[in-house]
Amino acid sequence: MRNDRYRVPRRALCFGLVGPAATESMQRQTDPRILRSEWNVLDYGAAADSVTDNTEAFQRALNAAGEARGGVVRIPGGRYSFSGSLRVPKDVILRGLFNTPTSHSLAQTGQKPEYGTVLLPKAGAGSEEGPAFIDLDSNAVLQGVCIFYPNQKLDPPPTPYPYTVCMHGNNPALLDVELLNPYNGVKVEKGGRQFVRNVCGQPLHIGLFVDEAYDCCRLENVHWNPWWTFESPMARWQLDNGTGFIFGRSDGQYALNTFCFNYNIGYKFITTAKGNAYGNFSGFNAELCHVCVYVEGCCTWGILISNGGYALLDPPRSMMVRVGPNNRGTVRFNNCAFWGPTDRCAIVESSDIGFVSFANCTFAEWPENRKMPRELKPKRDPCIAALSGTITVQGCQFRDHKPQIYLGPNLRGAIIANNVMHWPVDIRSEMKQPAIIKDNLGLPESQSGKKS
Repeated sequence: MRNDRYRVPRRALCFGLVGPAATESMQRQTDPRILRSEWNVLDYGAAADSVTDNTEAFQRALNAAGEARGGVVRIPGGRYSFSGSLRVPKDVILRGLFNTPTSHSLAQTGQKPEYGTVLLPKAGAGSEEGPAFIDLDSNAVLQGVCIFYPNQKLDPPPTPYPYTVCMHGNNPALLDVELLNPYNGVKVEKGGRQFVRNVCGQPLHIGLFVDEAYDCCRLENVHWNPWWTFESPMARWQLDNGTGFIFGRSDGQYALNTFCFNYNIGYKFITTAKGNAYGNFSGFNAELCHVCVYVEGCCTWGILISNGGYALLDPPRSMMVRVGPNNRGTVRFNNCAFWGPTDRCAIVESSDIGFVSFANCTFAEWPENRKMPRELKPKRDPCIAALSGTITVQGCQFRDHKPQIYLGPNLRGAIIANNVMHWPVDIRSEMKQPAIIKDNLGLPESQSGKKS
């Protein structure tokens, strides 16, 4: 009986494409497990009614894609409830309807996440421990969904939950996702080349945590905004207790166009058991945080922060930048803008080998107290207080009639040069070590300045 299933085309004979390799390739092309590349969660019993537990149905669809060596598991529009957690296997994409992260201004407009692909996790309430709602393996992707915790309360303190998304292994990705009100948002760990792009929302406690990222973790367009709790008691809890981004061990970290609003600490660099971070952070922005950037520790060759903007509205206890006494690495701010009101813009107290640089930056509205008599404003705190380590401030602009820089007695070294002060130069030094302070220009008082 003739079997034409694997018959070699005549064209292949003409070009010599005959042999075991060609036959195996044709067998792969006709294997039904390999030909199938998409699955639909509805085919596995999922129900978009916001009530049915979809954990098992979703996992069956994900497992089917994983067993077929990868593919896309599609989630049609609707509200899907879950009482458990999900694991996205290697090479599998879990994809909803959104091609860009959505937004829901619940606190201002009452707009609820009712349309598109909405996932409603309920598991793990009461503890940060336990598995993440969605776990992404190597090459796995979560894309195009809104995740909303329906049982999270608006009255502080919030109910703890485990992380919403955990990424591990190599090359997992989180794309076009809104995390509307999780307790903890995204955890990146134990792998390399993780990719988080177009992700927004309002994690209440921790937005994104990176540790054991060994090869160029990449963040792009990750924005935390107070959509869920704007001007509510919960917003104040977040301001006093939340952290937007935490970086532990991260080798060659890249972050582009990130933003956080209304956190106790916007960006925090720490030293974990595995080490600390180095990398490039561009468009690194934070507003209304008690500390916008807090460096407890970074790698020796350090972190470069460029094109950032930092603004505060809670003067008694806030500042833009704090570098702690245990930092042994290099921290550079280039082409950043700092404006208040705040008691001071930066406090630097690194270890002896720690180094901090401000270059081509603009500082304004420190320490801000609009009711203070104008003649007393120059007596307020300086914009930058450098207490220990080494610091350079070069090519910067200081726009207010207040002390610009204080250099403390324990400072190891300082270069303060080529800066422009829109008022008289006021650099106060108690250094015991030599310092270079030169070529700083104080501009005469302008008419517009007299009126302000």
